[in-house]
Amino acid sequence: MAAHRKPKQRPYTGSAALTAATLAIAGAATAAALPGSAHADPQLTPAQVRAEVDRLYHDAEVATEQYNDSKEKATATADAVDTLRDEAARRTERLNASRDALGSLAAAQYRTGGLDPAVQLALSSDPDQYLERASYVDRIGDRRAAEVDGVERQVARIAQLRSQAKGKLAALASRQAELKKHKATIRAKLADAQRLLATLPPAERAAYESSDSARSADRSTARGPVQAPNARAAEAIAFAYGALGKPYVWGATGPSSFDCSGLTQAAWRSAGVSLPRTTYTQINAGQHVSRSELAPGDLVFFYSGVSHVGLYIGNGQMIHAPRPGAPVRIAPIDQMPFAGATRVA
Repeated sequence: MAAHRKPKQRPYTGSAALTAATLAIAGAATAAALPGSAHADPQLTPAQVRAEVDRLYHDAEVATEQYNDSKEKATATADAVDTLRDEAARRTERLNASRDALGSLAAAQYRTGGLDPAVQLALSSDPDQYLERASYVDRIGDRRAAEVDGVERQVARIAQLRSQAKGKLAALASRQAELKKHKATIRAKLADAQRLLATLPPAERAAYESSDSARSADRSTARGPVQAPNARAAEAIAFAYGALGKPYVWGATGPSSFDCSGLTQAAWRSAGVSLPRTTYTQINAGQHVSRSELAPGDLVFFYSGVSHVGLYIGNGQMIHAPRPGAPVRIAPIDQMPFAGATRVA
């Protein structure tokens, strides 16, 4: 029965003992880094939670602008593919018609071209009429050669169109992959932010959610009438005021919800001005102005990566779509790090 006893574990010595100790330490460090482990990071203070939530929302907005850019390019690429396919289809119809005409001409020539021209001349009862017809046949031959050349050019052009469409389809697949990646990033950042907010006591969370709104309301009540520099700016500002209270939804351009660049784009579109889709393209859509030169209707941008935009309304205030959970509102422009401004019209 001794053969079935469990062998005794011998203690590690020398290098074996050092290796075991190293592995144990590494395992403990890994366990401490895992979410939900017994040795997780210390509890964050409410102030630290708010700062981390702010960072996550900002990261989500950066990803949102990247998503908007990829979506705009994907839409343009899909339109280009449709255009190329439509042109290829039209050219294919014309090619088939040319081939049919060329086939009919070739069949007719085959039926009448069996005799040598000298024999046809000898058999003709009217040599003058034959010579006239022979000249006409030559012209028909020249026309056929031109038609053959035209068919060859059409075939080459259709092949080129199909090749271009294939390249555009590959680009579209790449854009769609980018969209998927940015969408996943946005959702992950927002989920992390909500998870952190849930760790706050109810009163702290309510204070975080309402702090910007309360500060904005206080400032908006003291605001005087907006004096827009021109009719278009006045129209854009009026649209933005009409959007107050509507929810922030990433990727949205209205009319019931907006993200930051979607709001400014929609506001100026209502005034007949077409703006590009993203913050980092909108900042180059007009004349750059300094902070001291701001006038109502100007676009104001924030953060070093130009990831947020609002519509300036005067008195140091703007209307903007802040983040998920925070509807379109009036806010001071000194609420975020200023990055620049653009005058659209």
